[in-house]
Amino acid sequence: MSLAIRNIAIIAHVDHGKTTLVDKMMHQSRLFRENQEVGELILDNNDLERERGITILAKNVSVQWKGIKVNIIDTPGHADFGGEVERVLNMADGVILLVDAFEGPMPQTRFVLQKALSLGKKAIVVINKVDKPNCDPDKTHDEIFDLFFNLGATEEQLDFTTVYGSGKQGWFGPEWSKPTEDLTYLMDTILEVIPEPVVEEGSIQMQVTSLDYSSYTGRIAIGRLKRGSIRENMPVSLVKRDGKVEKHRIKELYVFSGLGRTRVEEVHAGDICAVTGLENFEIGDTMADLEKPEALPALKIDEPTMSMLFAINNSPFFGKEGKHVTSQKVRERLMKEMEKNLALRVEETNSADQFLVYGRGVMHLGVLVETMRREGYELQVGQPRVILKEIDGVKSEPVEVLTVDVPEHHSGKVIEQVSQRKGEMVSMLPKGDMVRLEFEIPSRGLIGLRNNLLTATQGEAIMAHRLKGYEPWKGAMPTRINGVLISKDKGAATGYSMDKLKDRGGFFIHPGTEVYTGMIVGEHIKPGDLVINLCTAKQLTNFRAAGKDDNAMLAPPREFTLEEAMEYIQEDEYVEVTPESLRIRKILLDENDRKRASSKSAGA
Repeated sequence: MSLAIRNIAIIAHVDHGKTTLVDKMMHQSRLFRENQEVGELILDNNDLERERGITILAKNVSVQWKGIKVNIIDTPGHADFGGEVERVLNMADGVILLVDAFEGPMPQTRFVLQKALSLGKKAIVVINKVDKPNCDPDKTHDEIFDLFFNLGATEEQLDFTTVYGSGKQGWFGPEWSKPTEDLTYLMDTILEVIPEPVVEEGSIQMQVTSLDYSSYTGRIAIGRLKRGSIRENMPVSLVKRDGKVEKHRIKELYVFSGLGRTRVEEVHAGDICAVTGLENFEIGDTMADLEKPEALPALKIDEPTMSMLFAINNSPFFGKEGKHVTSQKVRERLMKEMEKNLALRVEETNSADQFLVYGRGVMHLGVLVETMRREGYELQVGQPRVILKEIDGVKSEPVEVLTVDVPEHHSGKVIEQVSQRKGEMVSMLPKGDMVRLEFEIPSRGLIGLRNNLLTATQGEAIMAHRLKGYEPWKGAMPTRINGVLISKDKGAATGYSMDKLKDRGGFFIHPGTEVYTGMIVGEHIKPGDLVINLCTAKQLTNFRAAGKDDNAMLAPPREFTLEEAMEYIQEDEYVEVTPESLRIRKILLDENDRKRASSKSAGA
């Protein structure tokens, strides 16, 4: 039986236009009414994705083209969300590799392509944004061929089809110099090149590759049916990752159509479907035959490279802004996140109020904290740390490949900044009026690097990185040089005090902000921390001063985003995160406690 289905995943480096391309494919297949208001970047549908302009979660949509159903999976481009890419590639039979005509293949293009090729997927290369000035699509095509070759592609994979065009202008065709009218050529190429799902003989098998939740039906398992066909109300076995087998009954069956799901009575092998009725399943479990269950091989997910301490908020301001402040609530939320976020691990610590969370990078952990914050949680997070391993008796740390695109006259500053953090330059190539620098740098060297590079290059550096592997420990690395300004009292900061203390450093707060003892309010201009009193108001007396009153002239404060704050703090500091505010504080709020702790550590 020939199946009129194609399953395809779109992979690319961040910002190369994946989600825009999916938009155009949906418009091309007449998914919306002529007068329907749909906006742009339809699939980036949660607030965080819209604000950051990136895809965080992989999503499914399906379109009809010439009577054939095309299931499209939009994947994230950031290496921090590689766990998402790895599991959804199992659902696809082929991939569209999208590459920016100007930037060419970037580190994360390499990362996701390697995963796809190793799974034996067939690729269509789409060179996007050919309308950009200074771009060279032919050179980009050659670079992509070299990349396929270097990643060990087979003869068949090397013989890929290339499509040129501009997602923004809504056209794709066989030649970049001759714009076409629409996406017809691309859609036809998908039907031609991407193979139909291979249907094996045998009993039913479906691996759960993602989760959804409905307040009516509970948890929903999403995956691609590999063998057999399933019907509503059918009894099935669920084979867990550890080999245990449980019996369940399918309640409802859905397939993807357009942006939503359609309920059906039966699903045949090769299609991507959503199933309700399975209890306490996890990603990677296999739904199989009731009598003779056969499990599919478990999903392999790369190890986390970074850890961070999550603690409940115990600052003097706790509970003022958030709904969920207890350790029980934070623990429940982290455990729930672990079910669907495969690259994340959570460990309990000796203290009931603290948890160690392991993830792929600062951004991966930052998105989790930001999501929790928006859900009304209050918590504190410690300094991100890389995970060290002992390999053949040698202490080893994760090393990343870092690429920085920067105007040539700033390249010296970039090399200097990266070298200070034990980075070694591998190559330097001209790219239009920019230079592309490639380095190998320890993962811990990346913490806080983006900010420094943007400052040094007047905001012109574009950086991207991917994990290379573990290498022997590279030695100590310089940390933040300047100390911080710490509040002595609790109260509202006054403009009068801040004006008198402004020569001691730069502030992170506005006048009138509520502060507490031990809260970090600014950066000292010298090494070493300084405790200051910001709550003194001007003494009002009957006496007229001979001179005029001072007008407080304050520079605007430095305001941090969540990730910048996480990268800024040292090991004796926390970022306090609440739905309304971000504050940086010392772990030990009392000055005497800090002195005792430092003299103890010095004595030890």
